[in-house]
Amino acid sequence: MLLLASPGLFELITMILIVGLVAGVSGAVIAAVVLGRKSKADSSDQAEAFAELAKLTGGLAHEIKNPLSIVKVNLQLVAENLGSDRADVGRAADKINVVRKETDRLEQILDDFLRYIGKPELQTVSVDINTLAGDVFDFYSPQAHNNFITMRHSLCDENLNCMADADMLKQVLLNMFINAQQAMSGGGELMLRTEKRGRNAVITISDTGIGMEPEKQKKIFEAYYSSRKGGSGLGLSISKKIINAHNGTVKVDSVCGKGTSFTIALPLIE
Repeated sequence: MLLLASPGLFELITMILIVGLVAGVSGAVIAAVVLGRKSKADSSDQAEAFAELAKLTGGLAHEIKNPLSIVKVNLQLVAENLGSDRADVGRAADKINVVRKETDRLEQILDDFLRYIGKPELQTVSVDINTLAGDVFDFYSPQAHNNFITMRHSLCDENLNCMADADMLKQVLLNMFINAQQAMSGGGELMLRTEKRGRNAVITISDTGIGMEPEKQKKIFEAYYSSRKGGSGLGLSISKKIINAHNGTVKVDSVCGKGTSFTIALPLIE
């Protein structure tokens, strides 16, 4: 877990965030200065940990400042409206709703951040990947139908038993279904497939969406990288951490204008 990379690191992160937000400077800039001094005396592994923390805290500070500024402006407008014209409750209510929406988004950003920096604590049992994938498929089908997406699946004929945390794997598949839906705003097809390849159970999720350029594919699992407006940029990063914690792998293949496929490989129980 990155927070344990160095004694006093929590205090360092707190300083980065507080000073950056108050001074109007991104956490990444301040962290880069700290890192530049610190890395001279530290090992390369520790320097890499600080570099990633600099990136994460900078992204977090940036994400927090945007909704907070909207909250502050709307609270000010609410106060002005109520002070000058108490009869105009409607406009005040609209602005309060904006505040509530932004605070909800802020809470989600922080929750995603905490999930990302934390080490996944797996509760593993023997899980049949076919059953798990089928459950997520059935759960998501109504939402896909409402968005004009046709869902299809092809499950392996034999059991694919893995030691896994079923809830976390369902979270991964659900996140990839949502990403696929967002890539097909006008409708399309979403395909789910399971198969056995050597000693691995393989799950493939494919869509007929807009696809991605090669440069985007290289960054798709990076923290805070998102090609979608309003996205936290942590969904696929968290998914990759969960897959890695299962000693598995995940990769993406995409063609612009044709679609995207995510392939997850998990070790089978011997």
